[in-house]
Amino acid sequence: MEKRQHPEKTKVTFWHGLSGPLGDTLNEMIAEFNKTHDDIEVVTIPISSYTALSQKLMASIQAKKQPDIAQVFESWTAKYIEAGVLCALDSLFNEDPNFTVEDLEDIYPVFRESNTFDGTMYSFPFNKSVRAYFYNKDEFYRNGLDPNYFPTTWDEFRHYNRILTRDTNGDGKIDRWGTNLNINEWQFINLLHQAGGRIIDDNGNPILNSDAGVEALQFLVDMLYKDKSAYLVRGYEGQNDFMAGIVAMYEGSSVSITHMRQEPINFNIGFAPLPTHKTNQSAVSGANIVVFKSGDRKRERAAWEFIKWFTAAEQTAYWSVKTNYMPVRRSAMQSDVIQNFLAKYPIYQGIL
Repeated sequence: MEKRQHPEKTKVTFWHGLSGPLGDTLNEMIAEFNKTHDDIEVVTIPISSYTALSQKLMASIQAKKQPDIAQVFESWTAKYIEAGVLCALDSLFNEDPNFTVEDLEDIYPVFRESNTFDGTMYSFPFNKSVRAYFYNKDEFYRNGLDPNYFPTTWDEFRHYNRILTRDTNGDGKIDRWGTNLNINEWQFINLLHQAGGRIIDDNGNPILNSDAGVEALQFLVDMLYKDKSAYLVRGYEGQNDFMAGIVAMYEGSSVSITHMRQEPINFNIGFAPLPTHKTNQSAVSGANIVVFKSGDRKRERAAWEFIKWFTAAEQTAYWSVKTNYMPVRRSAMQSDVIQNFLAKYPIYQGIL
């Protein structure tokens, strides 16, 4: 009996900074890709953090030993373009008869635009997230608030915050707080846009010190020092205090719930979009993926094949429900995977 010849596999190295349950899901999906693609093998090399990933990538570029694909942020991509080490993705998907204009237009415009530099698409959306609020439904109920309703405006949020901040044992010290604030640019940019402002004007000049910028900062200052219904935290202190029941409302990435699920939770958690003000604009964060030049077009095409597969509607929908990252395609929102997930967990409406 004649033996069946298996095609020689093209190996694609992939560096990323995801770990824990996020890394587990990524590994599961890569294993599925490898299983269903006889001619390609994606080999992952997880890096301990995004900071370490950035440093390792820069070192690899200097040594001319960069991986085939890697997670990157937009600011990193700009440096790599200057260094001339990236493949233009336009050239790869223009060579691919199975990737159409309709496929490209199915990617949310904000993702296409943020991955396009001077008219050329050098990166592709990979793991994207938004800010969201997590809240203690039991604490809402104990304070006479509807546990199935989260404040939708800045003013309403401050009102709830004051109600939820209190001294429960009568010693004169607050031991239950409405919220805590982990000062970061992502939170402030959201507040700035919600106040009707922008970071830079059309000429590239910074305009943070606008009336909208002052209003956004004043919102935070008032909760800290006027209402005294919030306190400052660093790193994961805010999330840990929320899990411990010290604060009733915690603002974090939509992906935070994936990590919270790994810990025992002794109260009912609610999940809600950010309160809004003059606008409901919300900044998207998260990493993209790039293909580094290798001089081997076969490897570069194999790298693109993985990106195309991972961001296809079926896969991006699965990635979203497993991790709470956003699906990168419009059509994924209508998939059975996401629709069934939202039907079972309606609190995620407006977040995914």
